[in-house]
Amino acid sequence: MLSTSDVWPLFDLTITSPRLVMRIVRDEDLPGIVYAALAGIHDPAVMPFSVPWTDASPVELARGMARHQWELRSGIRPDHWTLNFTVLLDGVAIGTQSIGANGFSANRTVNSGSWLTRSEQGKGYGREMRAALLLFAFDFLGAEAAESGAAVWNKASLGVSRGLGYREGGTVAVEPRPGRPDVMQELHLAVAHFKRPDWEITVAGFEQVRADLLLPVP
Repeated sequence: MLSTSDVWPLFDLTITSPRLVMRIVRDEDLPGIVYAALAGIHDPAVMPFSVPWTDASPVELARGMARHQWELRSGIRPDHWTLNFTVLLDGVAIGTQSIGANGFSANRTVNSGSWLTRSEQGKGYGREMRAALLLFAFDFLGAEAAESGAAVWNKASLGVSRGLGYREGGTVAVEPRPGRPDVMQELHLAVAHFKRPDWEITVAGFEQVRADLLLPVP
């Protein structure tokens, strides 16, 4: 009898840092991440995301989150993918962290995005999950650069990026809420500028999914 992991080995891809465990979102993780999102992520008066998904009603937020995870999963193929990890603290979902690439073999660049339930913000988890992701990208995937972005007023997110070595690039005008324009700061990190943490990660399940993510070396 085949298991779910036999059919989709990415479910076993797990990154462990000192305090957190990040694993590819499974269907059984959906209630936990929906609960963490509904508990609040940001001040409702502002919108830190370029897509205002947190403005949705609880029912629509839950449905939309499920659809989003399934769409990401179905789009994974070598050289082009977005991996979304459930971030677990003591076994409880507190947010998600994503890493994506498009034409990875040519540009060796990844992008990232994340959110953290509000009650766990300000404790260093945002920096830890991003640093763990970058260690995975540079040391396991062979990335040479990483990109991210944040609203120009989002000091916490920009502080995490700067603390890890990202350099500021251009800005992009966005309008996540109709009639309320905003500006996103683009960020770029070359592997040589990465300010590595003083700890390492443990990665499980990578060899089993290498061919799902990376084109074979000629």
